[in-house]
Amino acid sequence: MSTRTNPMFAEKRFKLGTFSSNCSSGMSVTKVPERWDNSFDNNIKLAKLLDDAGIDFMLPIARWIGYGGETDFHGSVLETMTWAAGLLAKTENIAVFATIHTAANNPVVVAKQIATIDQLSHGRAGLNIVAGWNKPEYDALGLTLPDDHETRYGYAQEWFDIVQKLWTSTERFDWNGDYFKLKGVKGDPRPVDGRPPIINAAGSPQGRDFATENANFLFTPAIDLDRSKEEIGELKTQADAKGREVDVLTFSHVVCRPTEEEAKTYAEYFARENADWDAVDNLVNLQFAHAHSFPHDLLALIRDRMAMGHGGFPLIGTPEQVANGILQLVDAGFGGTTLSFVDYVEEFPYFRDTVLPILKEKGIR
Repeated sequence: MSTRTNPMFAEKRFKLGTFSSNCSSGMSVTKVPERWDNSFDNNIKLAKLLDDAGIDFMLPIARWIGYGGETDFHGSVLETMTWAAGLLAKTENIAVFATIHTAANNPVVVAKQIATIDQLSHGRAGLNIVAGWNKPEYDALGLTLPDDHETRYGYAQEWFDIVQKLWTSTERFDWNGDYFKLKGVKGDPRPVDGRPPIINAAGSPQGRDFATENANFLFTPAIDLDRSKEEIGELKTQADAKGREVDVLTFSHVVCRPTEEEAKTYAEYFARENADWDAVDNLVNLQFAHAHSFPHDLLALIRDRMAMGHGGFPLIGTPEQVANGILQLVDAGFGGTTLSFVDYVEEFPYFRDTVLPILKEKGIR
């Protein structure tokens, strides 16, 4: 084909997606009764709304056990490969990612699964690679989480090298690596139109080396935008030195209302007065213990943000204020952001009708 069919490779514009709609409560660690119900029916409703509105992608979280608290935040999670297949079959234009833990999924199987859903969707599948950080999940699966990032990413690199070779080789091959020994494998079918878009979230030096080497999109939080601007410049320089171009994406939580007072009142209601603080603290403690996706010196400062949107950039206010917040992300150098809502299906249409026209007028959509 002469042009890439995946919307993630489409015209150069600020990308918008959703995050975590496959998980109970989405990104809001809250006890409010209207918190997100992650049923597949609700995900289909959301996917169709997003598809019709021209949103670029949907990104899920792969999760195997919840975070406890009164709500057992993320205790119910739709598995991401089958979730993506179902949504891709019901949509026309949007990209849908599967989020895959390298340690829990055989690369030969994953290569074929992604190629299959890419065929099913005529080239709209994507892969979000997770090298691993959440030790209780490894324990639940009977796996060992390596203490050092070098081992985690060494394994992930070999895993992805196998996936890529299966996507490009037309002949059978053997593989004799440090972590995998394969005999006579072949990838058939292959993805529709070359390698699908790859997302990776990375905070450690080893993780960022992996992401700039392999990913199309590096996923990182936006906590301090001055710091983000510097960080994005460094990441792009790092990728450029490898002859690669990497876009940096972040994640945001939206509370958009006709007045600023209404938006702030609702944010206070769900993210402070009714936060599931036990689940928030479990989440923050695990991030401190095993992950580098959030800068540790800022983690304590964003405990409140964890309740609102899992630490995402807050977009709270009128449509104009929300649009201005997105423009601040553009100015910082981000190539896109995911959006989350307390109830995606109920709240997205207002964002669609009021914020998207402003973004279009500003020339970023």
